[in-house]
Amino acid sequence: MRRGPNWLAFVLALLWLAIILVPVYIMLRAAFMSRDDFAADGPVGLPASPTLENFRYALDNGFGLFLVNSLIMTIGCVLIVVLLVPPLAFAIVRGRSRWTRLSFQTMLFGLAIPAQVVVIPLNYLISQLGLYDTRIGVILPTAAFTIPLTTLIMTGVMREIGQDMYEAMSLDGAGAVRVFLQLALPLSKGGVATIAIFTALQAWNNYLIPLTLTRSADLRVATLGLGIFRKEFALNVPGLMSAIVLTVIPILLFYIFARRALIAGIMGTGGK
Repeated sequence: MRRGPNWLAFVLALLWLAIILVPVYIMLRAAFMSRDDFAADGPVGLPASPTLENFRYALDNGFGLFLVNSLIMTIGCVLIVVLLVPPLAFAIVRGRSRWTRLSFQTMLFGLAIPAQVVVIPLNYLISQLGLYDTRIGVILPTAAFTIPLTTLIMTGVMREIGQDMYEAMSLDGAGAVRVFLQLALPLSKGGVATIAIFTALQAWNNYLIPLTLTRSADLRVATLGLGIFRKEFALNVPGLMSAIVLTVIPILLFYIFARRALIAGIMGTGGK
């Protein structure tokens, strides 16, 4: 039987879309308005004379450095995860010992432990290592919190590779390193892209770890910079909105171009 159009779902979807898009529209409109126009016209309507002055204002007041710090820390986290997780997942997939399985199961407990629970002991550990208020002191914990889920993703990807392919290379005399480099890694490029995207999203949007592990102004990331802007430049709403736009655009573009690989990898099809 043919079903008629589901008007209730359509209306609810439009309502949800409006709830999402109206704040985004207000943010974009204010970012391209002068302070005088915003004070006169308010947050509704089209900007009469769009300007980029607010973006220059945000960059001149240090927000460019915040974006650079976020970029550096994001790249560092992605490199750590991409270098460590694929070999780790390969060892889990190909390992046959009880200790390998036990180590994997223990590591997965990290999925159930939120960062808020361990932030105080983490602060103490980083301080004892002499890494407090450094970029590497933020990069290492951020990467560590993404390793359990990214390892789970990569493990699922590598398990999709046919067992006969692994056995064929082993019969040809290939060692574990050669099997990993010539078979598992090339066939898991989709999974590697997935964990790189996921890690980048987590690192760019990170707030708690940079907040607790840094204090210097020149180490602030964009998410912390927004809080500083909100306090120091609260009267300049267009300038604050332009800073938010500068924070959102890079990771939004990254997600738009890479969302298919992210969704496919999480669903377990990233290696196909």
